[in-house]
Amino acid sequence: MAQSDTLIQAPGGDGEALAPKQAHLIRSAYKMMGEKGLNRLSLQDVADEAGVSKAILPYYFESKENLILLTMRWVLARVAQRIREAINEVSSAEEKVSAMVDAIFVGPESNRRFYLVFFDFLGYAARNDRFADVGATFHEICNGLYAEVVRTGQKEGVFREMDAGEAATVVRALVDGLFTQWVQDKNWEKTHAEYREMCKRSVLAYLLTGA
Repeated sequence: MAQSDTLIQAPGGDGEALAPKQAHLIRSAYKMMGEKGLNRLSLQDVADEAGVSKAILPYYFESKENLILLTMRWVLARVAQRIREAINEVSSAEEKVSAMVDAIFVGPESNRRFYLVFFDFLGYAARNDRFADVGATFHEICNGLYAEVVRTGQKEGVFREMDAGEAATVVRALVDGLFTQWVQDKNWEKTHAEYREMCKRSVLAYLLTGA
């Protein structure tokens, strides 16, 4: 099982795959989480978006908390898999950095929805161990991917010698920090590409030999 697969197990942790109906419901939940926010989200909102009876949601998820938890596992797994596929498609370290950032900065609307939901999720994670565990797993996976890119660049002799794990943490801080600034920009649609390229330059400036 790939690391990102651990994010999409059922809430009970039994490793069962998502049923097609569950997949439809969590997609609907994610859309509504982006529009309503996690605190204002209701099961009725999700049911209306999915075109089903509200009564079906407790059958699949038991509670709103489980629905949110599984939805976040699903979306975070998708992000991790997209990054993995992007860095695997190119060979050189600098190409991997560019591909990695492109896979993260996928588009203004999708990125804005993700980060608005993710910021809400962090508040839950600070107070709930179940959410904290999912967030920690996501960060571990992303840091592992970033560290892999760092080690590739070090083998090529283009990235400076440093601890790859520490470098991965800094790279993640650069990415998340720039997204935090971008999502607050009133012109977020127009400035998305600008922030994406700024992210590439910032990550490379940190990693390149002599930077």
